Amino acid sequence: MRIYPYSLTPINFHFVQSARDFIVKEIPLYEWSNHGEHLVLQIRKKGLSTPEMIQILCDVLGCRHKEIGYAGLKDKNALTTQFISIPYSLYSKLKESQNILSQKNLKILSIHRHNNKIKIGHLKGNSFFIRLKKVLPQDLEKIYSILEKISTEGMPNYFGYQRFGKFGDNYLKGKKIAHGEKKLRDRSLSDFLISSYQSYLFNQWLSHRIKLCSILKNFSKQEAFRGIKKSLKIELTLDEIENLQGQKTFFKILDGDALHHYPFGKLFFLDKITQEESQRFYLHNIVPCGILDGQKITYPSKLALKFQEDFLDSKIQEAGSYRFAWVFPQRLQYRYIQEKAHLELSFELPKGSYATILLETLANQELSGESDV
Repeated sequence: MRIYPYSLTPINFHFVQSARDFIVKEIPLYEWSNHGEHLVLQIRKKGLSTPEMIQILCDVLGCRHKEIGYAGLKDKNALTTQFISIPYSLYSKLKESQNILSQKNLKILSIHRHNNKIKIGHLKGNSFFIRLKKVLPQDLEKIYSILEKISTEGMPNYFGYQRFGKFGDNYLKGKKIAHGEKKLRDRSLSDFLISSYQSYLFNQWLSHRIKLCSILKNFSKQEAFRGIKKSLKIELTLDEIENLQGQKTFFKILDGDALHHYPFGKLFFLDKITQEESQRFYLHNIVPCGILDGQKITYPSKLALKFQEDFLDSKIQEAGSYRFAWVFPQRLQYRYIQEKAHLELSFELPKGSYATILLETLANQELSGESDV
């Protein structure tokens, strides 16, 4: 169960993840060089997943999957724009095939030459447009307040429902594979299911940390001492609680945390929290990170490790990594259309972050692809 930071009660609205109400555009990491042996295509797709789009390109252009590069996966139930690289040798075939591609819901918006093939992660982030329906006027004041907090204070970087499959149980299959209780011939599917299990553990850890932060925010030092001991099964000293409550941000940095320069830079570990590091987080210059557990990863230490231990699994043989625990949406704007009871949102998120988590943070409850919440 995911826990959210800014509301004690839920807000209800209707959200449909569709091409009309959910629009995603990739933000490239850098400008294209306009020379080289590759073509970078900016493609708008509708009703297609990224693998389905790649298969269409392979069929139409007569190339192999490994010749096509892409930076990230984009939702099927959305109108999405992303960048794809193909060999320059396919240019003539591409020009001849644009009508065919258009008939298959693929429209090429621009073409540039570039030195290298696009690889996973080669993007700055994504911009989003989302339309919410059945938004009640009496909820607007609270909605605007939460959106302002998200804009200035950030939001949790949970993995969204898309990560866990139609029935939300992919992580259970991944856990069985990691524990040697299940084996699949399809290595790609096996890796995907294990990554779903890693994502589940990350979400559980992040929810645990947000619960800590909620207690620190809403209770006195003495009450927080008792609440943390009872509900989180961890005993902090009164001095530790006082120091944590003194941080300006909702999400608290702990001694021993892994931190990352934001939005780009290096990962580093903080032995003991200082006022300087707390201020850097408050200014959006660094963020705490959580573990996607696996091999060859350095764990946090001290208090941060205490809050991490229950969400580690030494049986995961895949490589581990770190992920932002907290992100700061950029250019967040919103508009209420009273006659339709619609709320339109636009914003940008760093790569790997889910727009639907912003909606969940607003609603204070979990969503699915088509939800009355």
